[in-house]
Amino acid sequence: MSFPKVAKIRQKFEFESVDNIPVTITEQFKQVKADEKIKSGMEIAITVGSRGIANIPLIVKSVADEIKKLGATPFIIPAMGSHGGATAEGQVEVLEGLGVTEESTGCEIRSSMEVVEVGVTSDGVPVYLDKHASQADGIIIMGRVKPHTDFKKDIESGVLKMASIGIGKHKQALALHTYGIKGIRDMMPEVGKVCIKNSNTLFGIAIVENAHEETAIIEAIEPDKIEERERELLVKAFAMMPSLPVEEMDILVVDEIGKNFSGTGMDTNIIGRIRVLGVEEPKNPSIKYVIASNISEASHGNALGIGLSDLTTKRLFEKIDYQAMNENVVTSTFLDRAKIPIVLDNDQEALKAALRANWGVASVEARIVRIPNTLHIGELYVSEVIFNELKDKENIEVLEDLHEMQFDEDGYFLQM
Repeated sequence: MSFPKVAKIRQKFEFESVDNIPVTITEQFKQVKADEKIKSGMEIAITVGSRGIANIPLIVKSVADEIKKLGATPFIIPAMGSHGGATAEGQVEVLEGLGVTEESTGCEIRSSMEVVEVGVTSDGVPVYLDKHASQADGIIIMGRVKPHTDFKKDIESGVLKMASIGIGKHKQALALHTYGIKGIRDMMPEVGKVCIKNSNTLFGIAIVENAHEETAIIEAIEPDKIEERERELLVKAFAMMPSLPVEEMDILVVDEIGKNFSGTGMDTNIIGRIRVLGVEEPKNPSIKYVIASNISEASHGNALGIGLSDLTTKRLFEKIDYQAMNENVVTSTFLDRAKIPIVLDNDQEALKAALRANWGVASVEARIVRIPNTLHIGELYVSEVIFNELKDKENIEVLEDLHEMQFDEDGYFLQM
């Protein structure tokens, strides 16, 4: 079977970005009058989630430095629901995989799965708060505002989610996911609001990224303004979100899936697959077959999201930590996302299988896109048919002209 030739291209996106993160955070602390909230001798908790947020070690360190300037002691709370195998040690490992360590941030990490109940919502959902956070003199709830991978609404991923499923740990994740999509889509915002109101939350810090996965906005928000401002920031996040350069594909090859790239391993907004009961599948992009080639080291074997693909490789299959993945997917109740697809020996064999099933299309004419992961889609490979459609567009830069696909001796694509 002949493979089509491919070319490497770069997409050019319009974007804004933060020039100086420490200076920006200093300015934001002034905006919320942090010096009136944080006093010498206080202990302040900073929430850090499990996502691969750009510059997250520097952002956390800069926040910690501002706290220290006011004479207080900062510490980090892993705020990630059931991730890390729903263990305190596993959640520290997740942070380490993101570069967030006590050395890189200059502050202690206090990890526990113990929580205290701080309230209840109008729907009767108990609201939980991390034990260490509950004992702090103040909490700064930090999160990235972005489109969610499970649903669409005016509040999706952001500070309120961190104030609920994040800082409420595994127990809060279970309480909300018990209601399926309704729990995280409709009930989650109120859980976050109750948590903020009934805790020592000083303010939130919202992060928004641009299409190049760079920090575009860092904004400190007063507790009573978080809900309103998060809605506005989500609109901005949608506007800055990247996308694949074409909507119709026969095959999408994803070099790495992983929790550091998306909570679902592969961002559903990028691949156009959600696979959640009661949620309509996106109309675009339209992809016949998705190949998941490998899993990131930072995921520590949690291959949640592999069920969004149609084919995978023996390499990825053998790296799966079923305890970590199953804990995560059973907690979420979105079981399809952990189903194991067809396992092939390597990328070559997976590609052959997908081309074999691509009815009525000659292999050399297949519409193939290959990306490193769903977070970084600025540089990618496209097959000849797609390349000819894109090469003359203003927002496309050709990095490598058409050439044969390149594999290593084990049949895997060479690194991008």
